[in-house]
Amino acid sequence: MGSINYLAVVAAAASTFVIGGLWYCPLLFQQAWMKANRFTEADVRTGNQAVIFGLAFVFAVIMAFNLAMFLNAPDTTTTWGATAGLLSAVWVVLGMGTVALFERRPFAYTAINGGYWVVAFVVMGAILGAWR
Repeated sequence: MGSINYLAVVAAAASTFVIGGLWYCPLLFQQAWMKANRFTEADVRTGNQAVIFGLAFVFAVIMAFNLAMFLNAPDTTTTWGATAGLLSAVWVVLGMGTVALFERRPFAYTAINGGYWVVAFVVMGAILGAWR
């Protein structure tokens, strides 16, 4: 664990917020995401935003740290980090897809959210691979 760059872990975690802010913005997938979840504008404004974003960041740090542990080898590169991120995302997307099937969610639900996680994990892996 001594060779893990903790600043890279925090940066990788923070990248999920940048990507999420873009991914779920009105210019990209916000409306399709709301439709797939059967959300209204009022629904999106409910909940304790500090708790939601705070826990999401804690979760992102844990995911980034876990990925950093897998990439904790001296020969890790940006390319291998991004590839490992992609391979990790496969588990996430298939797990989400399985839950979505049983919850009778539309395919768009898995495609939008799963696509976000693919991009997020590839970027996290690239950051962790590059910033050693």
